[in-house]
Amino acid sequence: MTSSRYTRLFLPLATLAMGVGASVTSQASSEESTQQGAAEQAMVIVTSDSLQTQGMAMVLSRTMQQQGTKLNILLCDRAGDLAIADYQSESALAPKDMKPEGLLQMIMNDGAEVAVCALYLPNSDHQESDLREGVSVAQPPAMAEMMRDPDTRIFHF
Repeated sequence: MTSSRYTRLFLPLATLAMGVGASVTSQASSEESTQQGAAEQAMVIVTSDSLQTQGMAMVLSRTMQQQGTKLNILLCDRAGDLAIADYQSESALAPKDMKPEGLLQMIMNDGAEVAVCALYLPNSDHQESDLREGVSVAQPPAMAEMMRDPDTRIFHF
């Protein structure tokens, strides 16, 4: 076999082998960090005024949290109403007869950070004192930094 023919066969095989090796190493380190308890981060942004959409956002957020994800929830527009201490949804959702604000409170009780958009209070009839205990007003620089973090997954409802 000539040198150039050898090179044409060897280089693609070597490249493939290195790629497979890197992929296995990458997957192994990802699995190791999950096994070592490294929490995944997620930002859930809820803007919808739909009861079912808000409910599903809270159900999925709660499930992610139970699976070890560190949650940050940002409530904007009409979804900001969920952050008001005395807010009550018009009805509970089947099949578990839960309201989004009840699920939000459970999520907060288990350590999620919850904030209303910086524009929510100035454009509503509410004051900061109306917010549930533990809900803050989002600061755009901090929110933008979190959104830019490659380790944060962003979900929008």
